[in-house]
Amino acid sequence: MVAKKSHPETPRRELSVGEVAERSGIAVSTLHFYEAKGLIHSNRNRGNQRRYPRSVLRRVAVIKVAQKTGIPLAEIGEALSVLPHDRPLTAEDWRRLSERWRDALDRRIDQLQSLRDHLTGCIGCGCLSMNDCPLRNPMDALAEKGGGPHLLES
Repeated sequence: MVAKKSHPETPRRELSVGEVAERSGIAVSTLHFYEAKGLIHSNRNRGNQRRYPRSVLRRVAVIKVAQKTGIPLAEIGEALSVLPHDRPLTAEDWRRLSERWRDALDRRIDQLQSLRDHLTGCIGCGCLSMNDCPLRNPMDALAEKGGGPHLLES
């Protein structure tokens, strides 16, 4: 009896939505949402089922990382819109994306640190109910800026 040579299975070029969900740790509904927003793209097979290129896994990973850092989905989509969907994102692509988001992340970090440092004090909401408000917001001057916590948003 001659043993057959075993060949490692060649990975399929396209993945089903369930395979992408499993591999990426993202719910199928989230993948559909990302596709509806233009963040990822699929092809349809003869049975009208979604098929994704393997490169979508890296794209989804970038989306997840960006979301975890607090970057709004609209900004993620805008940044990804200039990159091709027919190949994996490269290290250079990631460098450009991360540079683009660095300043916004630094501002967000500064805002969060300010929020943490002033959380128990006046936030400039115009309520005048805290003892600190007459000092931080005399004569309710912040009301001229409209509603919201103006001292924390600056």
